[in-house]
Amino acid sequence: MAILDMQMPQNGKYRFKMFLSQNFSSKNKFSLYLVGSLVVILFNFIGQFPLLIAFQEFGANKMHSGSGMEMLNVIPANLRLFLVMLPFVFSFLGFWLVVRKLHSQTLLSVTTARASIDFKRILFSFLLWGGITVVFLALDYLANPQDYQWNYNPALFWGTVAIGIVMIPIQTSVEEYLFRGYLMQGFARMFRNTLMPLLFTSLIFGSLHIFNPEIEKLGYLVLVYYIGTGLFLGLITLYDQGIELALGFHAANNLFTALLVTSNWTAFQTNSLLIDVSEPQLDFEIFVPLLIFFPLLFIIFSKKYQWNRSFKTLLDPVHENTSL
Repeated sequence: MAILDMQMPQNGKYRFKMFLSQNFSSKNKFSLYLVGSLVVILFNFIGQFPLLIAFQEFGANKMHSGSGMEMLNVIPANLRLFLVMLPFVFSFLGFWLVVRKLHSQTLLSVTTARASIDFKRILFSFLLWGGITVVFLALDYLANPQDYQWNYNPALFWGTVAIGIVMIPIQTSVEEYLFRGYLMQGFARMFRNTLMPLLFTSLIFGSLHIFNPEIEKLGYLVLVYYIGTGLFLGLITLYDQGIELALGFHAANNLFTALLVTSNWTAFQTNSLLIDVSEPQLDFEIFVPLLIFFPLLFIIFSKKYQWNRSFKTLLDPVHENTSL
């Protein structure tokens, strides 16, 4: 495990600049980041063709009405999970080509400012958030058993586990590489500061969830949760000089959710252990992660990885060819 803390000044203003500025060059203008993003989107569309074929196979073309989620549900859950995740495999390929061919950079350069990817950071973040998720769900289940229906079917559940372990981390990694790595650096190239890349990537990340079925059920205010999550992931990326912690958190969030609990109104409908049968409503509980869990995680990460710098560092400019 290569930890660069011993090789870097402890002054916060230099630490923030490293990850954002390490891909600065005359070739990497912001317009190229727009082109690269479109390439990734194109690869994602290509990866959706098997899902369209499945629609035809399972009779979705015969449905004359219904939401996109209702149409999607005509496909068996495990096959549906695989096909919904498959476009992200194509997206990752497109992203790799963009980084290598369009920007002449390495995948490492959009992952971390360390000498190599710190997989222990990814694992720690994954286990920490996964553990909190399990405990929180268990407490809610004990307090409100009427809100849940047991859904365990061995063959279907373990099929979901196999697909989820392989495919969901690919999906979450694509999103983290694109937003907290690639576009964060791209906006830094454009604005030459730290704060604007954080804000823009968080707003875009949150806004892309506007098509989720949760919005239809809970209203647009729930976008605050998604944007806030983007801000949290962006902050830990900036403070830690890499996306490893964000990679672990995002993978745990989606994987544990897919395996533990589902409902008929969420984006992820899987053969999970439990079905949430409660009536969806926008209340304080949905903001608990933003107000309690995310600050707690930030404190834990800051203590473990010695982030000894002020939030004022976010206002520092980002310069080209920052040296140590």
